[in-house]
Amino acid sequence: WRAPLTDPRHAVLTTDAMGAADRYAMEQGRSGGALMDAAGEAIAREIARRWSPRPLAVLCGPGNNGGDGWEAASRLKARGWPVELFTMKPAGVLKGDAARAAAKWNGETKGLEACDPHVFDLVLDALFGAGLTRPLEGEPARLAAACAGKTVIAADAPSGVHGDRAEADGPAFTAALTVTFHRYKPVHLLHPGRAACGEIVLADIGVPSGWSDAAPATAEHNDPDLWTVPGVHIEAGAHKHERGRLCVLSGGHGASGAARLASESGLSGGAGYVTLLCPPDALTECAASMQAVVTRAFDPDADFAQILDAHRAEAAVLGPGAGKDAQTRRRVTQALEQGAANVLDADAMTAFEDEPEHLFGGLHGRCVLTPHAGEFARIFPDLADNAENKIETARAAARRAGAVIVLKGPDTVIAAPDGQVRVNTHASPRLSTAGTGDVLAGLVGAFLAQGAQAFDAASAAVWVHGEAGRRMGPGDTAASLIGLLPAALRHVRDVQSRRAALRALTQHGR
Repeated sequence: WRAPLTDPRHAVLTTDAMGAADRYAMEQGRSGGALMDAAGEAIAREIARRWSPRPLAVLCGPGNNGGDGWEAASRLKARGWPVELFTMKPAGVLKGDAARAAAKWNGETKGLEACDPHVFDLVLDALFGAGLTRPLEGEPARLAAACAGKTVIAADAPSGVHGDRAEADGPAFTAALTVTFHRYKPVHLLHPGRAACGEIVLADIGVPSGWSDAAPATAEHNDPDLWTVPGVHIEAGAHKHERGRLCVLSGGHGASGAARLASESGLSGGAGYVTLLCPPDALTECAASMQAVVTRAFDPDADFAQILDAHRAEAAVLGPGAGKDAQTRRRVTQALEQGAANVLDADAMTAFEDEPEHLFGGLHGRCVLTPHAGEFARIFPDLADNAENKIETARAAARRAGAVIVLKGPDTVIAAPDGQVRVNTHASPRLSTAGTGDVLAGLVGAFLAQGAQAFDAASAAVWVHGEAGRRMGPGDTAASLIGLLPAALRHVRDVQSRRAALRALTQHGR
C-alpha cells in the first residue's frame, strides 16, 4: 500500500517492510549492532520492570532475533539476574550482528536440547520472532509445547506465529509479554496472533526519520491522532438542524429494538436531529420507548429516496432489524440512489446475499458497510477465506465494493476503496454482546451526518465505540453502552487536546 500515511507514528509494517526499515537505518549510519543493542536493552528493561530477579532461560535462535536474546541475556546478567542461555547454534558459528552480540556473553552456553523450561520461572523466546514463515520443528517445537503454562517473554513475536498472517501453522509459543521494535506488525494487532503475544510493548530502537518512504506501511494502527470527531467542539449559535440530520430505518412490529439502539446512539454521537423511520405497525412501540429521538411512520410502498429527501437526511442507517427480504433490498437500493451518506449494517447487507454485485453497483464514496465475520462471508464469500490476513481481506472488499468496509471483531479493520486500512485494537471483550453493533452503526451515522468523510467517520466511531466498551462492567448491555458514549467522547476530546498542547510546547521549545 503506497497511499500517503496520515501519521507514520501509527504505521503497521509487514515483516519485509520492517526489514527495509532496518536497512534504511543502516544506510543512514545507524549500525545493525546499534539496532540490536537497543532491542536487547528494551527486552531487558521491560522484563526487569515487571519481575524481580529469578531463574530465567533465554532461548536464542540463529539469526538477529537470537542476537536480541544474547543482548538481553547479557544485560540481565549484569543486573544480577540468574540467567541460563540455550542456543540453536554455538556462538562460534553465528554471523554478523548476532555473532557480535554473542561475543558479549560471559556465561555458560548450552544447546536447546538441554533446556527444561519447568526449572525456570521465566523463559525468553528469542528463537525466530515474526519473520519465520514455516512451522516450528525439532527442539523449537518441543520447547514451544514444553512452555505451555509457563511465563514466556517473546522477542518481537512468539516463535511459530507468522508475523504477517498472524496465525500459527503448527506448534508455537504463547507469551505473557511481547517486546517488539519500531512499529507493530500484523501479528501484534490481528487475532489469533495478538492473543498469543500477551501484553505488547512497542520499543523505539532509533530508526531515523524518513524510513516510511523506504518501508511502505500495510496499514495504520487506529488512533485519535488520525482523525477528528465532529461535534465535540460546537460553535456558538449552533442549531440542531445544522449539526446533522440522521435517519434510521426501523424494522416492523417486534423488530424495532436494533434500530432504536442505532438511533439513540446517533443522538449521543452528536447528530443534531435523529428520526427513526417506522413502518406503521411499529410506530407505537417505537414512540413509546423514545424520548429525544423523533419517530415517524412512513408509507411502506413509497420510494425510500423520497422519504429520506422529505426528512432532509444527510445520513441514513439501514439494516438493523430491517428484514432479509425484497422490501429491504428495494429500500437500500433507493436510499443509495438518493445520495446521502449511508451506513449499511446487518440485514441491509444480508438481504443481498444472493446478488451482492447488485449492492456493490449502487454503493458510492459516502457509504460504510459494517459486517461481522458471518455477514462478510455472505456478501464476499470468496474473500472470507483469504489466506493472507484480515487487513488484505478488508482491503480487497473495500476495493470491490467501492465503499468503506468495517470488518468487525476484536481486531476491527477499517478499509477504504483507495487502499487505506486502519486496524483498531482499542476495545473490550464486553462488546461481544447483542446490540453493540447497532450502537456502532448509529455512531458512524452520526459522524457522517455531521460531515465527516466516510473513512474517518468509521475510524473515529470504531475507536470511540471501543472506548465506551472499555468502560463497560459486568452486566452491562448495549443499552448501557449508549449511556457510556458521552464519557467516551469527552475522553477522546481530552486526549486530542492534551496531545495538541504537547505538540505546541514541543514546537515552541524548538
